[in-house]
Amino acid sequence: MKYILQFIFISFLMGQSKYPADTLITSSKITIIKKIGLLPISIWQRISYNSNYFNCQFYPSCSNYGASAINQFGIIHGSIIATERITRCNPFAIYYHTELNFPFKEDDGRLIDPIIYDRNLESKKSPILATTLSFIPGAGRFYAGRKLDGLMGLWTVYLTTSSAYYANKNKNPILGPFFLGIAGVTYFGEVYGGWRANKYYKKVKKNKI
Repeated sequence: MKYILQFIFISFLMGQSKYPADTLITSSKITIIKKIGLLPISIWQRISYNSNYFNCQFYPSCSNYGASAINQFGIIHGSIIATERITRCNPFAIYYHTELNFPFKEDDGRLIDPIIYDRNLESKKSPILATTLSFIPGAGRFYAGRKLDGLMGLWTVYLTTSSAYYANKNKNPILGPFFLGIAGVTYFGEVYGGWRANKYYKKVKKNKI
């Protein structure tokens, strides 16, 4: 298994940058740790970019969003940011996007959602309190008014933690640690999601004239 992973990684380094994540993987300016984190994204893009079934509703797509997050913030912080976006990439995304009058990409109608917004909305609700509440998965998004995203976050954390629990219960030496890591990243992605929901996705009430 070790040699297979080495072969795959070397083949990416020596290959052409056909997919967006490949450009980062082959870059000499990216650390080896970040490249390891980008490798699963590059593999996924080889599937998603060749099938219309996996077209992402967001711009940038979740895979490019995740790759950019890992490049900017490192493998751990970037992965947490990426999982938060994946949780929001659900059937309710278009509703929340339209409710906030956020922009759409002109050529294909995708929902424009950058990692960092150049906006600072005033609200009575506190991102710090939302972060604290988010230690109970979904509660921070509920507090922000995004109840459906909160339910998705709670469900995602449940799935990953239960998978980690049963894998470790069955003493699986590979899947146990793997799912435990996924569960940890997903959980902190939900904590970050509570903060982000209150920071960037607050519905502003219009002043009456």
